[in-house]
Amino acid sequence: MDCLEEFRRRWQEELVQAQALRRRRQPNADRRQRRAEQAQGRGEPASGYLALAQGLLEGAGRPPAARGPRGEGQDAAGRSRSPPAREDLVTRDQLLDQLIRDLNEMDDVPFFDVQLPYELAVNIFQYLSRSDLGRCAQVSKTWKVISEDEVLWYRLCQQEGHLLQSSIADYSCWKLIFQECRAKEHMLKTNWKKRKGAVSELEHVPDAVLCDVHSHDGVVIAGYTSGDVRVWDTRTWDYTAPFLESEYEEDEPGMQPYVSFVKINCALAVAAYEDGILNIWDLRTGKFPAHRFEHDARIQALALSREDATVATASAFDVTMLYPNDEGYWHIGAEFEVQKLVDYLEIVPDTGRYPVAIATAGDLVYLLKADDAARTLHYVYGQPVTCLDVSAKQVAFGVKSLGWVYEGNKILVCSLEAERCISKLGNALGDFTCVNLRDSPPSLMVSGNMDRRVRIHDLRTDKIALSLSAHQLGVASVQMDEWKIVSGGEEGLVTVWDYRMNQKLWEVHSRHPVRHLAFNSHSLITANVPYERVVRHADLDSSTTHRRHRGLIHAYEFAVDRLAFQSTLPVFRSPFATMGGYDYDLTPTLPYDTVGAGRK
Repeated sequence: MDCLEEFRRRWQEELVQAQALRRRRQPNADRRQRRAEQAQGRGEPASGYLALAQGLLEGAGRPPAARGPRGEGQDAAGRSRSPPAREDLVTRDQLLDQLIRDLNEMDDVPFFDVQLPYELAVNIFQYLSRSDLGRCAQVSKTWKVISEDEVLWYRLCQQEGHLLQSSIADYSCWKLIFQECRAKEHMLKTNWKKRKGAVSELEHVPDAVLCDVHSHDGVVIAGYTSGDVRVWDTRTWDYTAPFLESEYEEDEPGMQPYVSFVKINCALAVAAYEDGILNIWDLRTGKFPAHRFEHDARIQALALSREDATVATASAFDVTMLYPNDEGYWHIGAEFEVQKLVDYLEIVPDTGRYPVAIATAGDLVYLLKADDAARTLHYVYGQPVTCLDVSAKQVAFGVKSLGWVYEGNKILVCSLEAERCISKLGNALGDFTCVNLRDSPPSLMVSGNMDRRVRIHDLRTDKIALSLSAHQLGVASVQMDEWKIVSGGEEGLVTVWDYRMNQKLWEVHSRHPVRHLAFNSHSLITANVPYERVVRHADLDSSTTHRRHRGLIHAYEFAVDRLAFQSTLPVFRSPFATMGGYDYDLTPTLPYDTVGAGRK
């Protein structure tokens, strides 16, 4: 009622102001009317708003006809016409005033009561965001029904990356599902910031040193000096194939070569050994190798496609691409010869039928296409490449500046389509040790340097958007998403940053350099790989020895509701209180926690 009274009061005030304005304008309007009448009596056409109003009042929405060759005072048939009477002019004035009032009151037109076909309305509403749909739901009952259509909210879920594998028929209320996904996303972000969740130390191989670690979508693979290759699935803690068997004879223990490189994707696991052997396992069929390939020399680099079954190896001065044929048998798809030993090797994603790889050898960067010869993408004498990463359309690599003219170390970004350099980023004193282009948000890229800094590069302006002083001994690995950066240092420190606020959230420390780091919305995998590959202090406690000398793999889980407490690797909450001086809720899940609980 108060709102209604306020509306009436304001409407009366505006009405009084309009009447006063009309009285002030009335003398001028009378003079214009008299001039119009005199002009009409003389046969002259009316002009301005009176001409438009006269045309509208004559019924056809047309302006009055202009004077033609028929002469003055004649109608369309050529007959003479008499001047209008005084009563007709008064009626026209009233109708004209009514027309002006109607034009001034266009806000009263019932726009929201206009009926549209439902399908057409849904097609219009699909271009609105979730906040716009919420506003439209408050307009009218009809708009509320349209704005809550299941198709609209299903498309919003797909656009924001929620339940991508689901169809529209899987749930009955997609608006509620969208709200739950948003609430879960907010919970995960809060857990990341406050370090709430659980951490597990993946069980190591006794009497062996960790050599290399890789992960993909929560599945972790590790290779050891004993020749063992082990796989963990941190998504479900399901250990269906904890060890991947090789084809070495079991009666020769200790004779197996070291594992130099390991890679994994959603279906394959690959391991390269020091003696040039390459084993490929199909995780869907079993723990025995599906293919075994022998190189004549040591494998310097190994790459595995994230999307399909394509493996690339670099041994001596040869780069080899392997992938299965239509019948499922592995074969050599392409071979390339390079001029120097390969340092880094990556497979370009989403290339279609013919795979494409990028290889760096000293100061040379090669573009390797399976259906073409090797081409040099970049070459500057005396400027070796120090790191490499690729995306579907671009390749980024760090370049060390040497020679008489020192220009500073840079990161070059090249277009794979144009096959030329399009950006030169940074001007650092230290060497760039890592760069992440594939996982970074659009138009952004993150890099790590030996000068202790983590940098965010803006690819649109070729400038440094943010520089963070992160690690005392240099940055070893780095990754970013829409709001955070996770970096690992040579001193063993893992640091989480909120780069929007330029703030460090938390950090954890281990003994060895962080050689592998990968995270998604709810989990984080880190691997501390030692420099030395010599087994020391075998007589000491296995867990203590691994912490000091043999490397560690940690799995962090921030979605607390997804934790499983029944698994082969014991996952229990620690009964001990957190350490003093830390305001963290991240609870350890070590196998020996239950022993301490029993003693307590």
